[in-house]
Amino acid sequence: MDFKFKISNLKFLFLIFIFCLPVFSAEPNDSKEPNDVNGYVPATGDIWKDAKVFPKVAWDDAKMTYFNGDNLLLLLLAGGGSIALHDSGADDKAAEHFDKHRSFPKDLDNFTDLAGNPGTHFAITGIWYAVASSKKDDLNVQRSWIMMRALAVTGATTLALKGIVNNHTPNGFNYAWPSGHTASSFTVASVLDEFYGPKIGIPAYLGAGFVGYRMMDSGDHWASDVLFGGVLGYVVGHSIAGKYKLDLGGFKVRPLVSELHDGPSAGIVLAKDF
Repeated sequence: MDFKFKISNLKFLFLIFIFCLPVFSAEPNDSKEPNDVNGYVPATGDIWKDAKVFPKVAWDDAKMTYFNGDNLLLLLLAGGGSIALHDSGADDKAAEHFDKHRSFPKDLDNFTDLAGNPGTHFAITGIWYAVASSKKDDLNVQRSWIMMRALAVTGATTLALKGIVNNHTPNGFNYAWPSGHTASSFTVASVLDEFYGPKIGIPAYLGAGFVGYRMMDSGDHWASDVLFGGVLGYVVGHSIAGKYKLDLGGFKVRPLVSELHDGPSAGIVLAKDF
């Protein structure tokens, strides 16, 4: 077996361990039930029943998410920000900066690409669901079910927007906007934040921001792709998981991409309405 292939397998197993850690640490009879917006609670061990109802539930999730006025406003603002970044030339400046100042070594770049890949998120969530089901852990069956729904809505939305816009990435590939890696990573972070609070939510947001930064650093995406992808994932994740809102002294966590004096940056910002 090729050595690089072995290393890749180890990375994937490490991601599975980190992502599924809450499954093994949480008590099955945790009193905090996740909020199932559709009224359907998955039956432990009944995978086929869950799979059959999944498309309808995910469709209802999408309607609930995108027919919400606050969500639409946030997405429209993010879309406007994306257009502003593109039309003002900020996208080009950011891409030029990253092209001249690559900061990710090859191994870290590959690992971050794998960690932020939507396929990785779907695979690990499936493992989470299977492990929880085998343990008869109703709480984590429901949590993994909700995570899968949020990822499905984010993924479908991202693919639809990519097909409609079909612009090129800085390194010349098709279907740039929005960044699927960033959107999926912020979805994961938002759902984990809803379920486990700041102790897991904050590191997850930082990890999602790191993925977004990598997508620009590698030339795989424009800053505008990352901006909208982050907001999309945030909106979908919180809307679908939506019971335990992270509130730090009245402040909420939101994704951020900005242009600083020494170059572009990506991360999170604390926001509060007055």
